[in-house]
Amino acid sequence: MDTRLLKQFLVLSETLHFGRASEACHISSSALSRSIKQLEESLGVCLFERDNRTVRLTHEGVTFQRYAREALSQWDMVRNALLKEAQELQGELSMYCSVTASYSFLHNILRRFRSSYPKIEIKLHTGAPEPAIQRVLKGDEDIAIAARPDTLPNTLAFKSTGLSPLLFIAPTDDPVIAPQFAGDIDSVNWSQVPMILPEKDLARNRVDRWFSNKALKPTIYAQVAGNEAIVSMVSLGFGVGVVPKIVLENSPLSNTVQVLPVTPTLPAFDVGVCVLKKKLKNPLIEAFWAQL
Repeated sequence: MDTRLLKQFLVLSETLHFGRASEACHISSSALSRSIKQLEESLGVCLFERDNRTVRLTHEGVTFQRYAREALSQWDMVRNALLKEAQELQGELSMYCSVTASYSFLHNILRRFRSSYPKIEIKLHTGAPEPAIQRVLKGDEDIAIAARPDTLPNTLAFKSTGLSPLLFIAPTDDPVIAPQFAGDIDSVNWSQVPMILPEKDLARNRVDRWFSNKALKPTIYAQVAGNEAIVSMVSLGFGVGVVPKIVLENSPLSNTVQVLPVTPTLPAFDVGVCVLKKKLKNPLIEAFWAQL
């Protein structure tokens, strides 16, 4: 089967940019444009609205995007089931994780997996940790490394790979912030401490509950997407931040901040691998899951 058009359509539907999509597909922009036109003529509908500046999915394009993802998933499942019988799995898995997770948790997992299944190609996408689970739920990725949410969606399978405590960190030598934590931590007036916090999601929810349980309202200096940026801002003396221990351990700025012994401690992140339960029938994902 020739699944080329479906794959090219999906890349463009995700990037909404002909230049980036054609580069990812290793073809020219004009060739990609011809492919999309061929697909639209075959379907009899317009899949994209495009002008000189923007590319957008039409309503029909959104519907076809769901079909294309499911069709490719089913094709990969059938194809790899046949290959499994021949004991030679091949194909590709898309995966998402934060940069920190890519060289900590993921490194050893991929090394083992690669030695067992050298013909399976891994397409790794990295970014902020917050959207990891949603990307799996939406079908944008096969697998993601993420912190387990307080409530795990019923459609999601999750396998833990380790715990990472959530830490309060402060600059070590800032003349304004550092002296506030030179004495008894219990005497700190937290309502006056400038906080650098994640914008949303799990870590933010746990910090908000921590302040709420103390009947305090935090003074928020900045709300940041990305834990690495929080470490950077804290090291520069902008305030106190909250980050997972694994991020701090792998940060080049770890020696410029101090961990604060706050009580009560925040619940640790349960970091693991997640995948849609229905995709566990895919032999490639089944093989990856078995390696964990």
